[in-house]
Amino acid sequence: MIYGANGYTGQLVVRLATERGWCPIVAGRNAAAIGALAARYNVPYCVLGLEDASALDSALHDVSVVLHCAGPFAHTSRPMAEACLRTRTHYLDITGEVAVFEALALRDMQARAAGIMLLPGAGFDVVPSDCLALYLKQQLPGAQRLKLAFQATGGVSWGTATTAVEHLGSPTMVRRGGKLVPLAGAPPTRRIDFGRGPVATTAIAWGDLVTAYWSTGIPHIEVYAALGGAAQGVMMLTQPLRSLLAGRVAQALLKRLIRTQPPGPSDATRAQGQSLLWGEAEDATGKRHCARLRTPEAYTLTAHTALALAERAMNGGAVPGFQTPAQAYGADFILDFPGVTRKDIPCPPSSH
Repeated sequence: MIYGANGYTGQLVVRLATERGWCPIVAGRNAAAIGALAARYNVPYCVLGLEDASALDSALHDVSVVLHCAGPFAHTSRPMAEACLRTRTHYLDITGEVAVFEALALRDMQARAAGIMLLPGAGFDVVPSDCLALYLKQQLPGAQRLKLAFQATGGVSWGTATTAVEHLGSPTMVRRGGKLVPLAGAPPTRRIDFGRGPVATTAIAWGDLVTAYWSTGIPHIEVYAALGGAAQGVMMLTQPLRSLLAGRVAQALLKRLIRTQPPGPSDATRAQGQSLLWGEAEDATGKRHCARLRTPEAYTLTAHTALALAERAMNGGAVPGFQTPAQAYGADFILDFPGVTRKDIPCPPSSH
C-alpha cells in the first residue's frame, strides 16, 4: 500500500511502481484524488483516514508493506505505525523529521516482537546520507565526530515546504556525547565544497542526527545544508523571531503562500537537477576521512529508493525492528541506483 499516494511524492512513487509492473493499493483520505489516481493507473484504491484505528486495521489486514508518503509525518506517522504494529505490516516512510525518527526508534522492541520492520527515511531523507555516514565509519572505525552536508537542486514540493514551515520555531539541533542537544542563537555555518567550489551551509535539525547515530554509533554529529537565500535568512533569525513565524497566524499565511506555488518540481526540472552530499568522519586523534556522494534529483531518487526498500521488504528481506537504510542494507545500498557516484576526497583544513 502507498499511503498519501495523491501527494506530490506519492504520485511519483505510484508512477514508477506501475511502470515496473507493480499493482499497489493507493490510499489516502481525499476520495476524489485517490479515485482519479487509481483510475489513471488502473490499480486498486482505498479511501482511508488515520483517525479510525479499526478502519486502518481492516485496510492493512492483507497488506505486507506500507509505504507511507503522507506528511508532515509529525502528524501522520504515529497512527500508521501503530496500525502496522497491530497488523504485523512492515512500515516504511519518507520522513526527514528528527522527532519522527526518535519516536519510531522507541518502538524498536515492539517491532521486533511483532516481526516487522520500521524503516523511516526511505527516500532522499535519509538513504544517501545514511549510507555515506556508514561508509565513513567503515573507513575510520574509531570515528568520534561526524559532519554531513547536502546541496539539492530542483525545487521543493508542497509537502516539504509545509514541513519546513511547521518547524520554523524549533531550535537547531546537534548530537553531542550521544545526546540530541538544542542550540541557542543562530545556527552554526560553514563553507563546504561539494565538488564545485565552497558554498555556504547552515546547520539544521535533520533526520541523520538520529539515523547516523543508529547506523554508526558516532556520538558527535552535525548536519548542514546549502539553503537558498530566503531560507538561509530565516534560519539566521534569532529564536524569538523564528518563534513568531511559528505562530498560528504566520503559519496559516505561510501555508497559503505555499499553495500558490506549483505542487513540486516538473519532470523537466527533476531531470536536470541533482543532489550533492559531503561527509567527514574524525577520530579522537584528529585523523579524518572525507567523501562526496552525487545522486539524481532528490524526489526522483526518493521514488527509486523507497520502492527498492519496499521490494526488499515484500520479498522477505525485511529486518525486524527499527532500522535505518544503511543499518539494514549496508553502506553500498545507495550505489545500486543509476547516476549515483561516491568519491573519497582530501579533507579540508580542520575547523577545530
